[in-house]
Amino acid sequence: MALFSRKKKTTVGLDIGSGLIKVAVVDHGKSQPELVRVAITPLLADAIVEGEIMDPGIVAEAIGSALAAAGVASKSVVTAVGGRDVIIKKIQIQRVKEHEARELMRWEAEQHVPFDMESVELDFQILDPNGTDDQMSVLLVAAKRELVEAKVRVLGDAGLAAAAVDVDAFALHNAFELNHPDAMQGIVALVNVGHEVTNINIVEDGVPVLTRDLTVGTRRFREDLQRERGLGADEATALLQGYDRSEHLDAVFESRGEEIAVGIERAAAFLASSSRSGAQVGAVYVCGGGSRAPGLLDALATRLRLRVEAASPLANLVVRDGAFEGLVTDEVAPLMMLPIGLALRQPA
Repeated sequence: MALFSRKKKTTVGLDIGSGLIKVAVVDHGKSQPELVRVAITPLLADAIVEGEIMDPGIVAEAIGSALAAAGVASKSVVTAVGGRDVIIKKIQIQRVKEHEARELMRWEAEQHVPFDMESVELDFQILDPNGTDDQMSVLLVAAKRELVEAKVRVLGDAGLAAAAVDVDAFALHNAFELNHPDAMQGIVALVNVGHEVTNINIVEDGVPVLTRDLTVGTRRFREDLQRERGLGADEATALLQGYDRSEHLDAVFESRGEEIAVGIERAAAFLASSSRSGAQVGAVYVCGGGSRAPGLLDALATRLRLRVEAASPLANLVVRDGAFEGLVTDEVAPLMMLPIGLALRQPA
């Protein structure tokens, strides 16, 4: 689902994060999509704060550097929006034809979306188009128009155009579905631990039905290691990006893991209260830069008493030789779920 789009053989996925600009290029010309190239460019601190672009010039320059590193000549990219100004909701409405549903959707959105309808971009997807019940399930998404326009504007600053503007949760799910088809049954949580924000996506029978954002990520982990454990900045970074657990990390993850676990539990409880089945989350999959911090997954598994495992965007994806040239694949792969999910789109 995309908020708007304008079909190419190759798609460039661009993830504009708070700490890194990430690019993934996927070739759709064969029987299966193939990852051609990835690139990552660091972003200066505070250029983006809590999702808001504070210095468009610095961000545009970093985007250009990332695209150049990926060898991208195209000026058309797929990007995404997310955060509290994006609402995703699974609703039930009277079964009608799709063109009739489109007419109904704005009225339905007024009942479910806490935004002024004149200021949002709306889209929807019928989840059971072949059903025979009187009611049908619809996934409704609304994003504040200013959020979409701001993202398009920064692309313009970098000399780019948006082939499509997606939603973070859907892009993450796109890559997750391809690489973890066994997780498309029942209810699972897909947790993306980023630099400033952790995205919690609840997936029910292969459909992303609920999202929550927590203001905790690798930046908070690093700050805790420095403030509470007395480590230097370089030492804290080395621990987070290393391979060995430590008492320092375990102490940080005891508190921050609790924060993430509570977020997952609250999202799951909300879904259970609004679902006919009342089913519970059966497993948690974690991606993003924080997912490879030694001990975090174990801390979550212990706290949640659930199976917690790393989600990989490369588990089933065909990868061309040289796609990760100059990068360490195992270190970079956890960061690439979102940009790969974007690049798996084929805008019309």
